[in-house]
Amino acid sequence: MSSEKLDIAAIMRQLPHRYPMLLVDRVLECEAGKHVVALKNVTFNEPFFQGHFPTRPVMPGVLIIEALAQAAGVLAFKTVSVVPDENARFYFVAIDNARFRKPVEPGDQLILKVHFRRAFKGIWKFDGVAEVDGKEVASAEMMVAPEVKSAKPEGEA
Repeated sequence: MSSEKLDIAAIMRQLPHRYPMLLVDRVLECEAGKHVVALKNVTFNEPFFQGHFPTRPVMPGVLIIEALAQAAGVLAFKTVSVVPDENARFYFVAIDNARFRKPVEPGDQLILKVHFRRAFKGIWKFDGVAEVDGKEVASAEMMVAPEVKSAKPEGEA
């Protein structure tokens, strides 16, 4: 399989999220069933910086995890070759071992790296790492449940 790049228009076809909750600006590479590398440009204009925190703006950790989950969503939809609609959705159902190592601030470019680990009994598992300037700022294991009629990646019974 070849790697694919997606601009914001293509991402908006792959994810149901919209501003201010769309947290993936570009997909640098995506190999269906394997991995995705995406980016989020963090700007001072983000609505959450007004209150988090006024004297030192820091991106909330839950939004970093949400950005990783959205990158996983792109990978999931690409893996089953569908686009989200009323009949095709993935729901974020669990997060394990979330770690936050360094604050993310305006001007940072958040690189989101997500690997598909496995699918078992309708639950898909992913490992995600967020980086800024090549340094890990957050990581988590994520699980999603598909609501897609044929959402079984190759190898799942």
